[in-house]
Amino acid sequence: MRVVTTAQSRQDLDVQPTPLALLLLGREADPKSERGVECPGDLPAPSDPDLVERARAAKEKLGDKVFVLGHHYQRDEVIQFADVTGDSFKLARDAAARPDAEYIVFCGVHFMAESADILTTDDQKVVLPDLAAGCSMADMATAEQVAECWDVLTDAGVAEQVVPVSYMNSSADIKAFTGKHGGTICTSSNAKRALEWAFEQGEKVLFLPDQHLGRNTAVRDMGMSLDDCVVYNPHKPNGGLTPEQLRAAKMILWRGHCSVHGRFSLESVEDVRARIPDVNVLVHPECKHEVVAAADHVGSTELIIKTLEAAPAGSKWAIGTELNLVRRLANRFAAEDKEIVFLDKTVCFCSTMNRIDLPHLVWALESLADGKVVNRIEVDKETEDFAKLALERMLALP
Repeated sequence: MRVVTTAQSRQDLDVQPTPLALLLLGREADPKSERGVECPGDLPAPSDPDLVERARAAKEKLGDKVFVLGHHYQRDEVIQFADVTGDSFKLARDAAARPDAEYIVFCGVHFMAESADILTTDDQKVVLPDLAAGCSMADMATAEQVAECWDVLTDAGVAEQVVPVSYMNSSADIKAFTGKHGGTICTSSNAKRALEWAFEQGEKVLFLPDQHLGRNTAVRDMGMSLDDCVVYNPHKPNGGLTPEQLRAAKMILWRGHCSVHGRFSLESVEDVRARIPDVNVLVHPECKHEVVAAADHVGSTELIIKTLEAAPAGSKWAIGTELNLVRRLANRFAAEDKEIVFLDKTVCFCSTMNRIDLPHLVWALESLADGKVVNRIEVDKETEDFAKLALERMLALP
């Protein structure tokens, strides 16, 4: 963002001052633009030296009634209390495999908690310690925008040929749209299988909401060309595409991206190779196509972990994914003389994932221990049914 301080500089730059005042993080909120930024109840102070013991005591009091899920990108202070760790879909399945747990505390982001609610029983209650823990990528595709996109595809005469494939990193509404229109969900580890299935059903794919995963899978893994892909921009009339472009395309990619993985650049790869001889570059498929093309290895979060587990002692790795995980892996494998660094010089956490901190976790656990359910995530029945249909199609993939 460019900050303009004088009328003259505004004129020179030909930009207009924003009509909205900037809000101080953690001190102010705009309820019209931010969802759930205020948690009810009083959070413990982050400086409270007894936070760890309080979390442990509350979890012990709850016993088998609570099941705590921790995404790989969570802070270490939170991960230590997770019963299982994993990526978003693994955790949702883990939650579904524990029907006796009354409370599922999901230390992740909003769409993950929604998926857990969809896959668990009606009697189980899914709790997100901070309702403001969202996902910028998931928020880049709203139900209204996707419905409008489908109208554009219909007007172009191609909707009947299109099968939607939505990334796990999407809202329940988008998953429901996908299920309702004959599509499936995918993860970063099974995106190729999902696309192969989709092209057996139709001639084109609408891939939501991460353009990079869709493009990388189509071009790198399935042999398509970049010319087979077009990008639908929901902020432009007709997505910024002509009917002819839509008819010619095989992959209609939604203009969305991960704010963390999208920051890695080709320059990042070139720089780390210059600094660290014999380094192996390992990146997530949510990275830009040019980054993926320049990397030595590409894989999901789980594959990144498995690759480093199998790596020989003394090997050097630059990892293009969220910093909490990279740092945890660097510490874990330091004793094996594996050098693991963050791909970019400027470190970057997932800011929304990091909203789940120890004070929020303690507050959620202590509230549950006192019999008060807070920050429950519930997906309405119709949305749940169609979203589950799309998820079940994914689970049925060979």
